[in-house]
Amino acid sequence: MNTNIEGKVIVITGASSGLGEATARYLSARGAIVALGARRQDRIQALADDLVHAGGKAIALATDVTRHEQVQAMVDMAVQTFGRVDVLINNAGLMPHSPLERLKIEDWNQTIDVNIKGVLYGIAAVLPYMKQQKSGHVINVSSVAGRTVRPGSAVYAATKSAVLMLSEGLRQEVKPYDIRTTVISPGAIATDLPNSVTEPDVAGHIKKFYAQYAIPAESFARAVAFAISQPPDVDVNEIVFRPTRQEG
Repeated sequence: MNTNIEGKVIVITGASSGLGEATARYLSARGAIVALGARRQDRIQALADDLVHAGGKAIALATDVTRHEQVQAMVDMAVQTFGRVDVLINNAGLMPHSPLERLKIEDWNQTIDVNIKGVLYGIAAVLPYMKQQKSGHVINVSSVAGRTVRPGSAVYAATKSAVLMLSEGLRQEVKPYDIRTTVISPGAIATDLPNSVTEPDVAGHIKKFYAQYAIPAESFARAVAFAISQPPDVDVNEIVFRPTRQEG
């Protein structure tokens, strides 16, 4: 066991599949205590039960990250159950690519609500606890798209660029409390994310790209574990990674 992971209470949003599920399994196997949040209660409860059956400690609560009170309830439950919160992984996200001229306003609003507001609500929920503890670690999930915009990805890229700026601003503000911050920007990872694309022609191109290049979700989990496992005086602020064959 890595003692810098073992015993830590880790809250994960978007934990019902993909990056969140892979990370929950990976960290639990290394002794972390995980609190799982996602909209699909049946999926996260089944995951929590699976982890407990394997000898871990896990709880789950249905959580829509666009609702601040639900994110707060998830974090509060973790603290009430386990006594503290050591790490927050703001993982929930959407990627409904489309050209701006198609005016997919509902998609735009949902992407902003999940990818930006969801991150802010997670920070708001854990920050008072972490300040009181004088310790903690906030891990936000951006994307390589937060650095390079392409046709059809303007809104998604804008939200992921915002996550980069939020993370850097948070990093500077929480130094007095010994809170660490990490933003992880992955490339194509094999998850359900392409399924959030609502335009059939765009979805076809995205799924073809992912089928050709995507790497397993455990690659993200290993990056998370690397950041968490550093000693308290080491703050890994940013990790960018992508499949070896992916250009952009």
